[in-house]
Amino acid sequence: MSNRRILSLWFPRLGAERWLRAEPHLAGQPFATVASDGNSQTLAALSVEATAAGLSRGQPLRDAHALCAALLTRPALVHREQGFLDALHRWAGKFSPWVAAEPPDSLVIDLTGCAHLFGGERELCERVARDCADLGLTVRLGLADTLGAAWALARYSEGGRSIARSGDAIDQEAPATRARAGKRRRLSNTPVDGPVDRPVGDPVGGMAVARIAAPGAAWGALSTLPINALRLPPHTVEQLTRLGLRQVGDILGQPRAGLARRFGRGLVERLDQAMGSAPEPVSPKAAPERFAVRMSFPDPIGLEDDVSEAFARMADRLCARLKKTGRGVRTLRMEIHRCDHEMAWQTVTAARAADQPHRLVPLMNLKIPRMDAGPGIDMLRLEALVTEPLHARTTAGHAEAAALGAPRHDKGAALEDLIGRLGARLGMEAITRRHPADSHIPEKGSKVVPAAWTDPSRHWQPPPRPRPLMLWPPEPVHAPDTPRLPNRFRWRGRDWQATGHRGPERIAPEWWFDDPAWRSGHRDYWQVETDRGDRLWLFYAHGGTLSSGWFCHGSFA
Repeated sequence: MSNRRILSLWFPRLGAERWLRAEPHLAGQPFATVASDGNSQTLAALSVEATAAGLSRGQPLRDAHALCAALLTRPALVHREQGFLDALHRWAGKFSPWVAAEPPDSLVIDLTGCAHLFGGERELCERVARDCADLGLTVRLGLADTLGAAWALARYSEGGRSIARSGDAIDQEAPATRARAGKRRRLSNTPVDGPVDRPVGDPVGGMAVARIAAPGAAWGALSTLPINALRLPPHTVEQLTRLGLRQVGDILGQPRAGLARRFGRGLVERLDQAMGSAPEPVSPKAAPERFAVRMSFPDPIGLEDDVSEAFARMADRLCARLKKTGRGVRTLRMEIHRCDHEMAWQTVTAARAADQPHRLVPLMNLKIPRMDAGPGIDMLRLEALVTEPLHARTTAGHAEAAALGAPRHDKGAALEDLIGRLGARLGMEAITRRHPADSHIPEKGSKVVPAAWTDPSRHWQPPPRPRPLMLWPPEPVHAPDTPRLPNRFRWRGRDWQATGHRGPERIAPEWWFDDPAWRSGHRDYWQVETDRGDRLWLFYAHGGTLSSGWFCHGSFA
């Protein structure tokens, strides 16, 4: 398998450096992300300064603060780090179409037949290091004939000197390097059996380390690496270490049958994969498809009409791409890039996923006045942040629409557009609707749900008795404490005269749920018509843990 060339990229500080990119003020001081494991908190990813302060990955947060009082922390967000790794997956696609992600912090690239396009393997590794430097990322590179060898070189070698200690890979790599933007890096990429070109720079950061094993030199490349480089389970590593087998070279010459009998087939299989005797293919995953368009201008623009027209044309292009994939956009991100290198953005959320420009442009126009053009706009960018699959709809003609009655699709689209416009001004979460709920308690008979993410309910079950248009928390009514409906009562500081009534309707509390508002026991509800023209909903509480009496709960139309 000497014709294959595999490049492994390891980002040992991915979680911390993602936060540093979002909050640049955290740079220059000890920083780490914190992961929660039950009731304990440990360090997940560290900055260069945190490593220099003596902190390590997996260290309890309490011990870390005792060792470094100036440590700043942020939570480790796994889903955000996965999204960042997906973005790096798309970036790595320019070196080879055969890219696979190894969550949470590494990529594997099959460079077979691709290195010559960049001037050779050395030049390609330098290109990778420069790109990572511009992104502010620490990277460790390993290039070999097999995936196992490249993985090991990226994590368990430092320049031309391997590390034979046991423990976590990030602790062994002698401090992981961080490439700094704007500075040229030197790479130690000499074949492992040749002289070592030591990187020049700060021993903690300021350079990128690459380890390139010459074709067919996997045996020599792995011989001096620790046993951990074979990706073995911890208990297997512990057993090998007890026997004095600390380096890969210590077991390369051992009989395979004896190794398999004592340590299982897993050890032999990992060893064969690293040496190339057993196949280990790279399974590429297509990068997540992104729907984004942009428009650049030869001269800066700043008029609102010009920006609106440009966004409308970009929406046409974006929707055309969405229609080809059968998807619709739910959330749009509008960006304006100004001449002073500043960027302003706004997000637009539609009530329903759409792939029609005329339904998106009015929502976008509501956001344009909120973006400051500054000295002028050089570029506009439009990206679909959230998309959903769209199902084909059958559009009825005039004859079919007349036979079916009201044009249901048009009414639905009009309502969705109205919800979208209101949401653009008030916030999509502020637009709600009611759905039926499974409860006989009046105030629990319906629930409030967001209008943009739900459909109108068509299965309302009418209650056994009419319910008032307005409900409020029960308010005390001054009347005799008897179950008999009074002809005269006092409520809200006014005297009322009952001219008609309907009832009673008994409603019992939910015995399986202790609701403080229903500790007064059973209630007898009455619809009461008053001399002032109001139709009130009164009830008599028979008393439970609370005292009995009359209350007003709502009003009919």
